[in-house]
Amino acid sequence: MKPTRFVNCIAIDDAPFPRNFKGDVKIVATVFASLRLDGILIGKIRKDGINSTKNIISLIKNSKFFDHSNVILLQGIAFGGFNVVDAPKLYKALNKPVLIVARDFPNYRAIKETLLQKVPGGKKKWKLIETLGPMERCYRCYIQRVGLSYDEAYKIIKYFTIYGNIPEPLRTAHLIASTFKDGISRGRA
Repeated sequence: MKPTRFVNCIAIDDAPFPRNFKGDVKIVATVFASLRLDGILIGKIRKDGINSTKNIISLIKNSKFFDHSNVILLQGIAFGGFNVVDAPKLYKALNKPVLIVARDFPNYRAIKETLLQKVPGGKKKWKLIETLGPMERCYRCYIQRVGLSYDEAYKIIKYFTIYGNIPEPLRTAHLIASTFKDGISRGRA
């Protein structure tokens, strides 16, 4: 079932990093035209920082892929630990729907506790997560969405989920991002 629109997407995941790492974390964006990998973008965000939204906007807007992409897929709402994306702001700045995808339902209680007790600016970051509401079960994964209906999101997820439980553009971004640590892809993709 091919969605009537939203078949050109940009999907983003972050690279792994050691537990005590401080500094910038690479992010990888894969660009898909339908089911074909059309390009790759590499950016960076600060571990546990506040620049993920700004840097993702810049990465996408300044790329040659901006005009023909029509949906943004994020592997979770936070990159580089707890650098939380402001999904509504991302949607408004790019004028493209945002679909946040997770393999498993998050432990919101643990996330909130960590943010409020251990992460600088955690209260504001928790508010960004809370504003989106709980994740919804969608096909083989969980989603949050900004700028599109559940039915549209379901069609996108089902269309792009070929191998495993997450959409192929995110699976590919994950495989590429994981190579930054040891030079070889790792993890569940």
